[in-house]
Amino acid sequence: MSMPTWDQFMVPVLRVLSDGVERSLRTTRAEVASLVGLDEDQMAEMLPSGQSVADNRIGWAASYLHRVGALDRPRRGHYFITAMGSRLLSDHPSGISEAVLRTMAKPGDEWWVAKRATGAGGSVVSSPSADQGAIDPTEQVEQGIARIHEDVAAQLLERLLDNDPTFFEQAVVTLLVAMGYGGADGRATVTKQSGDEGIDGIIDQDALGLNRVYVQAKRYAVDRTIGRPDLQAFVGALSGKADGGVFITTARFSREAVAYADGVPTRLILIDGVRLTSLMIRYGVGVQVKDTYRVVEIDEDFFE
Repeated sequence: MSMPTWDQFMVPVLRVLSDGVERSLRTTRAEVASLVGLDEDQMAEMLPSGQSVADNRIGWAASYLHRVGALDRPRRGHYFITAMGSRLLSDHPSGISEAVLRTMAKPGDEWWVAKRATGAGGSVVSSPSADQGAIDPTEQVEQGIARIHEDVAAQLLERLLDNDPTFFEQAVVTLLVAMGYGGADGRATVTKQSGDEGIDGIIDQDALGLNRVYVQAKRYAVDRTIGRPDLQAFVGALSGKADGGVFITTARFSREAVAYADGVPTRLILIDGVRLTSLMIRYGVGVQVKDTYRVVEIDEDFFE
């Protein structure tokens, strides 16, 4: 028997957890490996990074099942099956594809479905069911990185929502500084929660504060939609005080809100949950590099 792919591990993961008992990921991995019947050679198979192939694939299966609500994660690294997970197992006892998962996106999770088409960085990602032999190895590497970023992006939103609002406000200011705003000669601060007219951060682009950007950070549930009135209130608060404003949220913006931001005289930038997590990954805020892979090619000058 060949090593199951990560999606082929989803049914075994659900079966192991079908008794409703909360388990650590480590325990789940061991029980799934036993259920599937992995032999010693398969258990010893390692990725170049040193991680077990089986552990890696079972971990991805659990992560994707959690993303669609089939598993709940009451604390870090622990899972138990949900009612949705039990129905999923009953409806698909012989196997679950990623295409099935995409049809189960919860309200507010449409960002994940959309990102499956574009990737975390905006580059096109082929359908997960596409023949991997039809694309070159470089494209496969890029697709793999995009999928990892998707999973990390989902975890980032969870962590931001789990912390208090003050932490979120500071996190977005930290991100803006990492992006180069309020650099060495400027400054970035988080205003007090009361009496700030809804303005949570101030970015001075220079030491004298001649160029100032106001920031509002709203930590809302991902299924919430921010409308035009919220933006109008923000623009009113910064009128005559700043060159522009940045409205950052874990939620999303309505079409009317986006249209308003495009048409208002004051420069207004909108960053929703999808763009926020993408920027955090790109600028290394709240994440760290786990592994580095080198892609080499022939040095033609060496052979001339």
